[in-house]
Amino acid sequence: MCLPIREGGTSSMESPNLEFEYGDTDSLTTELSEIYSYTEEPEFALNRDYFEEDFRSHVRGRRWIELGQEQQKAYVMRLLDALEVTDRDKRLKVARAILYLAQGVFDECDTDADVIHWSRHNVFLLYDMGIFTALLELLSMEMDNNQACSSTVRKPAISLADSTELRVLLSIMYLMVETIRLQTEDDRPEWSTAREAFKTELGSPLYNGEPFALLLFTMVTKFCSMNAPHFPMKKVLLLLWKTILFTMGGFEELQEMKVRGRERLSLPPLPEDSIKVVRSMRAASPPASAMELIEQQQQAKRGRRSRRPLVKQDSLDTYNERDPFKNDDARDEEEDGEEADSGIEGEVDPLDSDVIIQPPPPPLRPPTESASLPKGLPWAPKVREKDIEHFLETSRNKFIGFTLGNDTETLVGLPRPIHESVKTLKQHKYVSIAEMQIKREEELQQCPMTLGEEDVDETPTEILYLGMLPNLSQYVIALLKLLLAAAPTSKAKTDSINILADVLPEEMPITVLQSMKLGIDVNRHKEIIVKAISALLLLLLKHLKLNHIYQFEIVSQHLVFANCIPLILKFFNQNILSYISAKNSICVLDFPHCVVHEMPELTAESLEAGDRNQFCWRNLFSCINLLRILNKLTKWKHSRTMMLVVFKSAPILKRALKVKQAMMQLYVLKLLKIQTKYLGRQWRKSNMKTMSAIYQKVRHRLNDDWAYGNDIDARPWDFQAEECALRESIEKFNSRRYDKNQNGEFAPVDNCLQSVLGQRVELPEDFHYSYEMWLEREVFSQPIQWEGLLQQAQ
Repeated sequence: MCLPIREGGTSSMESPNLEFEYGDTDSLTTELSEIYSYTEEPEFALNRDYFEEDFRSHVRGRRWIELGQEQQKAYVMRLLDALEVTDRDKRLKVARAILYLAQGVFDECDTDADVIHWSRHNVFLLYDMGIFTALLELLSMEMDNNQACSSTVRKPAISLADSTELRVLLSIMYLMVETIRLQTEDDRPEWSTAREAFKTELGSPLYNGEPFALLLFTMVTKFCSMNAPHFPMKKVLLLLWKTILFTMGGFEELQEMKVRGRERLSLPPLPEDSIKVVRSMRAASPPASAMELIEQQQQAKRGRRSRRPLVKQDSLDTYNERDPFKNDDARDEEEDGEEADSGIEGEVDPLDSDVIIQPPPPPLRPPTESASLPKGLPWAPKVREKDIEHFLETSRNKFIGFTLGNDTETLVGLPRPIHESVKTLKQHKYVSIAEMQIKREEELQQCPMTLGEEDVDETPTEILYLGMLPNLSQYVIALLKLLLAAAPTSKAKTDSINILADVLPEEMPITVLQSMKLGIDVNRHKEIIVKAISALLLLLLKHLKLNHIYQFEIVSQHLVFANCIPLILKFFNQNILSYISAKNSICVLDFPHCVVHEMPELTAESLEAGDRNQFCWRNLFSCINLLRILNKLTKWKHSRTMMLVVFKSAPILKRALKVKQAMMQLYVLKLLKIQTKYLGRQWRKSNMKTMSAIYQKVRHRLNDDWAYGNDIDARPWDFQAEECALRESIEKFNSRRYDKNQNGEFAPVDNCLQSVLGQRVELPEDFHYSYEMWLEREVFSQPIQWEGLLQQAQ
């Protein structure tokens, strides 16, 4: 996503506002370019050459874009037949020709837009002719190629050449899924029909009785178990992410499904559209660290003595404390207006006890503009049923001396202010879909015969969960292993998995320029893997939570047990501003630019300079996704919140607030809010501006004392007990819904002796030969206590 850097002077310590719009994916051209590594660039010409060699032998004197629809179909049918040959090299050549078609016959195009247009046209044509099914058979065959697996396991170094066939197949499939997934205004009616058919096909158990995503999950686990180290993991993960995004739906579809789900359960509508609220939020100025404050104090003492007013010595230390990331001489009007409205600003050194703060200078923005800012808090407050019950229980104990259980209606004996409080709480009561599902599950567990079997909709989410359930822990652990290997904070270990198999060339670089190019390629490769895994896990968690809360809980628990929480904190324990502004892209090598335009000469200086983007879209996207996953894992889980405290996440998260992007700051503040009461009074005292930002930006729970910590002594931290209780509920749910033999104890019993003895029993063949021995051992030699039997019968 290419955005120009905003004009205007910025100091070295300033963190600019990031004009970032969160979505399901980046732009189409960016998403298509990320499937290829820069080391794969020579293969574009190879694909073209194989296509033209075959095309010219059958269609003379004409180009592909000049053919009619029927002629194009006839040629694709020829390629489809040629895919079934037994010769491996011939199959690869045909697959490369198909890949060239999916890439948009770029040699016949003049602009990037032409390439995208013809790629779209060709992809729908390829799907219509049944190419995807043929590619799937070839992919299954390559996965089961034990010879290739065993040879790569023995190899000391794996390169691009070891995964050529797989890379070509996965690239075509990715182009098909990503292109068909996107809906455009100028789509033909038959394309819309094809999109729905393809979506249904990918989400249904049509491929060996399992959905396509499960096949890709199997590839991931096979790679992580070191049985297939040549699998091109980046392509597999990108295809897996886009498949789940296509079949289940993105964030907009999730919101619509949530609205429909609440209507179906007769619940009141959502108080607001969370996507719109987050998009309308504005970033706050980040808090300063102690080192930055010291540096700023020293700069202020050296450079601004002549301009300082006469103030007390202690207040000189905090001069310009209003925002240490701003330079007074070069301050944007827009940024100044945001400062006046922001919640997180430079924070005073906690060691400085006698501080007088300078009054801030008047805002530069005219008052008429600030009047248009939204008033009030961005979120409507919410209250849970159990919060009302807890409030009434406390009030009754205090004023009456006894409680009435879960009764939230009887207010006899309680003073008038309590009546008003209960009325306010009920006005903001929010019942989630998850609470309704838990309640329904408890009813089904208690009355299995009365309520009968549950009607379960065969949604793509349900089908995928059912397929993943037997090996769920393996899939989760494999994804986290890959995330750990791709994280920038990870150190190379001899026993770690090699995720660079599909980026390293056969011949290693020999010049400085080649080394720089490969270094950028490797970093880009890792960033794309992090992006794919973070988006995949977040989508999976959100869809499973909407489908059934216990499906979400089992995946969450596997993530927690596989150390997902410390892994994400380790990821953020770096210079996050540097990560988000990393320039690991070479625009002239990105597809389709590199195949349409003349290639300029690359120099070490141009590679060092990088692009002119203000930030790296995929890295900011990954950071927000990981923060959202962390929020989902810890929300309403006391023991997991305590893990955040134990792993000292507060300073790590506080550093992440330096990124001036509203959505990222929101999820950081949420994570700080849930652990604030456990961080101690001194932390709250020295981070009051962070506390103010939490108040301004995070949703309120009316009777949540998050800022005070009154219930710390009352709630011991018993991680094992909480997780075991949750696991028991999950296992009961899975057993009831998916265990086919669950109702064996409720089956009718035949008590008639004659009919029971008259039933034919299938016996193994060898039983006839050893019948007498069995009779002797099991019947005649066993003493029978007849009196005991008679007593038991009585």
